[in-house]
Amino acid sequence: MRNYNLTDFDAVLAISRRGSFRAAALELGMSASALSNAIAKLEAQLGVRLFNRTTRSVSLTEAGRRFVDQVTPALKDIHQALDTVRSQQETPSGTLRINTFATAGREILAPLVLEFLRRFPEVRIDLVTEGNLVDIVAAGFDFGVRSGDLVPSDMIAIPVGPARHYAVVASPAYLAGRGLPRVPADLLAHSCIRTRLPNGALFRWQFEAEGQPVLIDVDGPITLDEASLARLAVLASTGIGLFMESDVREDIAAGRLVHVLAEWTPPLEPLCLYYPSRRNPPAAFKVFVDLARELARSARK
Repeated sequence: MRNYNLTDFDAVLAISRRGSFRAAALELGMSASALSNAIAKLEAQLGVRLFNRTTRSVSLTEAGRRFVDQVTPALKDIHQALDTVRSQQETPSGTLRINTFATAGREILAPLVLEFLRRFPEVRIDLVTEGNLVDIVAAGFDFGVRSGDLVPSDMIAIPVGPARHYAVVASPAYLAGRGLPRVPADLLAHSCIRTRLPNGALFRWQFEAEGQPVLIDVDGPITLDEASLARLAVLASTGIGLFMESDVREDIAAGRLVHVLAEWTPPLEPLCLYYPSRRNPPAAFKVFVDLARELARSARK
């Protein structure tokens, strides 16, 4: 009887979900070449090809599709059994995978993730930041972190921070001689750093007046898709930028950037850690949730 590894079966499902060896390898924490070799070995053991591979795409063969359909519920039961055992651990261990976006990652890193690692050094964290909202269950994540209004209704959510705001900022050198924008419409006469969303659309700057939303299509010399790059452009006096306040708070305090239109930017939904209900979660999962709830209580004080 041949010996098969559970990790190889997990790998097949990861490739099936992601449609890419490279993306699946990142999810599994291994190199693409190691994953390819593991799948080739499994296919040789089974005597069939599970995937059709081209230079541009990866797809399941008919045999691969049947394999995935039949092995998925079995693997779910096996992992649930393993979770039941891990839930009894005295010392939490293992790996927790978290999906979020870059700004949120920066906000939760110190108070939640690094604090957790300090308390539970036997646990590893795999934190993935991406702009698109993903199905954390289908993508193999334990947790997601998103703005509260983006959390799926079937998930358990824990607020993990205070109210958040946008901040419109510019360098003192840029504002010298140009005058401060007093209302959002004034931005149309300024150079602004435009932001491209993950879906390719340009972000419309969002404000509020007397409870009503105000959207401004700004214009400017450069369009970027990452806040850290936009911050560098604003610091270089290229134009006015819109950021999460947490990303530029230190620059404002140090006088490197000037905060404008503050009265036009209302509070946003807080960040939430969210996750699906699990009957017997591993010990590491449970203590991470406990720390998130602790952080939520401290934010309310």
